[in-house]
Amino acid sequence: MSGTTDGSGAAEEAGAGSVTGAAGPQPIRVLIADDQLLVRRGLVLMLGPEPTVEVVGEAADGAQAVELARRLRPDVVVMDIRMPVLDGIAATAQVTQHVPDCRVLALSTFDMDDHVVAALRAGACGFLPKDVSPEELVTALRVVHTGEAVVAPRLLTRLISSYVTAPRGPARSAAGATGVLDELTPREREVWRLIATGLDNAGIAAEMFISPSTVKNHITALFAKLQVRDRAQAVIAAYEAGLIRAGERA
Repeated sequence: MSGTTDGSGAAEEAGAGSVTGAAGPQPIRVLIADDQLLVRRGLVLMLGPEPTVEVVGEAADGAQAVELARRLRPDVVVMDIRMPVLDGIAATAQVTQHVPDCRVLALSTFDMDDHVVAALRAGACGFLPKDVSPEELVTALRVVHTGEAVVAPRLLTRLISSYVTAPRGPARSAAGATGVLDELTPREREVWRLIATGLDNAGIAAEMFISPSTVKNHITALFAKLQVRDRAQAVIAAYEAGLIRAGERA
C-alpha cells in the first residue's frame, strides 16, 4: 500500500502492483480524503495491516477527492467533512453522481447532527466520528462496500431524537416523502416502516411472511419512488414523513 500525499497537498495515487492471490477475494479499494496530512497518514497506517483493504490514493481536499475518485474508481472513499476548496458534503454529492459504483464513508471530528444529515442526503452510505477504532473502521468499510448503510450508534440515536423533539413542520424529504406515500403500495409502505425500525431484509421477510427475494423487489421499487440511494436515506425520509417516530418498533 503506497498511496501518499506530500506536504504541499498534491494528491498522489498508489501503485497498481497490488493484486490478491487468484483464490482470494479482491481487497476493498479505498481512497482517503482529508486535508490534514497526519490524519491521512494515520488512516493509512490504521488500514495497513488489514489484508482485505487496499488504499489506492489520498486527496488533500474535496476537489482532489472527486478528481481521484473519477480516475481511480475506488470502491469506497473515506471522506472528511470539513475540507478546503470543496467541502466533503459537496464532494460526496459529486462522487456519487459521477462514480455511482463508489461508496462514500464520511468521517468527521465534528459529529454534529446537521453534518450527518447533509452527508447522508448527499449520498454517503455512512457517517462515523474520527475516534473510531481500527476494527470499527474496517467493519464500516465492509458494510458500505456491500451497499448497506452504517452510522455510529451515538450519532444515530441523537439524530432520531432530534427529529422527535424538534417542532414538526411540513415534511421535507429529498423526494417529497409525504406525496410519495400515496404512490406506495401497502406492502411497500410496510417495508419502508420496517426498514425505519431497524430490521434487515431477513427480519422484514419474517415479519411480513414473504421471501427475502420479494423483500428485495419491494425495496428496489420503494427506493426508486422515494428517490433515495440506500437505507440511511430511507430512514431519514420515513421520520420526516411522519411514518415512524423514535422508539417505535415492528
